[in-house]
Order: sequence, then C-alpha cells, then structure tokens
Amino acid sequence: MKRDHFEEQFCVDTRYWHPLEDGRVQCDLCPRYCKLKPGQRGLCFVRANQDGKIILTSYGRSSGFCIDPIEKKPLNHFLPGTAVLSFGTAGCNLSCKFCQNWDISKSREIDTLADEASPEKIATKADQLGCRSVAFTYNDPVIFHEYAIDVARACHDHDLKTVAVTAGYICAEPRQEFFQHIDAANIDLKSFNDDFYHQLTGSHLQPVLDTLIYLKQETNVWIELTTLLIPGKNDHADEIDAMTRWVVEHLGPDVPMHFTAFHPDYKMRDIPATPASTLTAARSIAMENGVRYAYTGNLHDKQGESTYCHHCGQILIGRDWYELSDWNLDDKGCCNHCGTLCAGVFEKQPGDWGSRRYVVSMHD
Repeated sequence: MKRDHFEEQFCVDTRYWHPLEDGRVQCDLCPRYCKLKPGQRGLCFVRANQDGKIILTSYGRSSGFCIDPIEKKPLNHFLPGTAVLSFGTAGCNLSCKFCQNWDISKSREIDTLADEASPEKIATKADQLGCRSVAFTYNDPVIFHEYAIDVARACHDHDLKTVAVTAGYICAEPRQEFFQHIDAANIDLKSFNDDFYHQLTGSHLQPVLDTLIYLKQETNVWIELTTLLIPGKNDHADEIDAMTRWVVEHLGPDVPMHFTAFHPDYKMRDIPATPASTLTAARSIAMENGVRYAYTGNLHDKQGESTYCHHCGQILIGRDWYELSDWNLDDKGCCNHCGTLCAGVFEKQPGDWGSRRYVVSMHD
C-alpha cells in the first residue's frame, strides 16, 4: 500500500487493536471488531489498517461546526438554556437504515471533512463565543475517539464542559478511557429488541445496555436517553413498557428519557412519520413506570418538552421548542414550591441562548 493512501497530516496511531495470524488487524474499539487487510478502512470509514496497525484518518478534521441550544442534543437537565459548540466528523460504526444525519454519518467522501481545527482551537473558539460546553455529535464520537479525547482535555483547560451524543456501542476498555473525559452524554437507546438492532442498525442491544450500566454505576457522567420511535418498528406499547421498566430498575428514576419523532429518510423513506399520539403515549408509559422526567421531541409539544416536579407537579422548566419560559428552580436546583431536588446539572440561573443556531468557521 502506498503511504499516500491516507492524508498523513490527519492520521494518528490508535491503541485498541491487535494483529491476526492471517496478516489482518482487528480493531477493538467497538463490538463490531472489524478485521482489516492492509489499506482497508473499517465500516466506520475513519479507522484503517496502515502498516499493520489501526490509525485514525480524520484527526483534526470536521464536517462542520455549529452553535446550538443544549436542549437540541437533547439534554434538558444539563445547563439549560446555554449554548453548545457542536461538531462531528464523517462515518459511523452503526448502519442505521433510518439515520437522520445520514449525509454525514454515512459519508464515504473525505470532502465531507472540510473544516480543520486543532483541539485547542475548538476550545478557544467555544470559549470566545460564550459557549458553556462542546458537543461531539452529528455522527458517533466513538469512532474519532482520540480526537474527541484531546478536544475534551482542551475544553476542560478552558473550564468548558463536554457532551457526547452517542449510540454507546463501544468496548469496555476504550469506553472507560473515553467517558472519563465526558461530562454529559445523550445515549441513543434505539430499541429494546435485539432483532431491531441487528436488522436495522447492524449492531446488538447488549453492548449498549452495558454502556448505560457502566455510566450509571461507575462514572459521574450526566446521562439522558433518546429513543427515535419508528412506526411499526419499535413503537409498540409492550416494548416501551419493558424498556422503561428496565431503565428505572437499572439506571434509576432520575435518568431523563426523550421519545422523538421519526421522519422518512435514508433507506426508510417508505415509513410514515411518527404521529404525535405515539410519543405522548410513550411518555405516559414511562411516567407510569416511574420515570420522573420523560419528554417528547421533534414536534411542538410544550407539555411534553417541559420539566415538572415529580413530587408536587409544578412546572420547573418551561420549554417552547428551544426557548425557555418558566424557571422555578432555586439556586440549589430544587423546586421553589416544595423544595424537592430536580436531578440534573444546573447553574443558579438558566442560560438565555434560546433557539438560535448558526454555523461557525474555525478560520474567522
């Protein structure tokens, strides 16, 4: 293989791999365990076998940077109302037929990685623009593990928080290294059925559940869950009942759950959009099973978007799309009516970023 097969300036060595007897190299980052011949890329596209070792081919390159409201991740209990600098790369280690960001996550074009930025540049820019955090999102940060960790270190040097939006499909050792640098994570719990995972994502459910249990039991990472409900695929009441019961039993009642609406895209354009009633029903099932903070998303539903005190029922954080209205938490994060603590990571006052979203250039 020619060494110019990959752009050397964006390549870094990785740790999680081992050689096989047949000359291939196995990537041990995620449970897919890609076995790669010389010059071959993994399914994720950004990790490859070069000279008998696995390299990351996209270090320092992004598909673009945007400032978003933190609620768009979605995170409703982590620094509400604040701005987050968001970015991703190309590729993904899952093969979701319903991907809502397929133009980025399924990209096999290096031109997708058009924006260059060092970890220090990202952290400095986020700080200058008044962001409280930086999010690894749009595609799964697991696959750009080394880049994400270096960015996270730079962010913490600037007193910025870090957010991972991920499917949680990662092996135990790299999982431990990755999440020690993460302050909050939204984990896609795509279904509670392994057949769904296998047939529609090319992965399996159990490694995701293992990640969730690890995060809850072994870390201080603030976690929220998102399930995209797809008509006829993962929206049956029995499955939602089993999922939410598992969450309460293994993660506790304080982990927020977001039920979001699917729209026809990528390889599932023949499936209709999710009715609002499906999301409302899922939210009701979750709350009946003891989930204290259940939300609807990807549609306008002020009640389903807002946060309520699980003890007295008072609205704690009112939301209208990504605009905050009511704020009834005291400076300790407790309900100002009954004093019950609201689980989350809150500052004394909410941010005032609102619903604004704009593209950021790292070269300005």
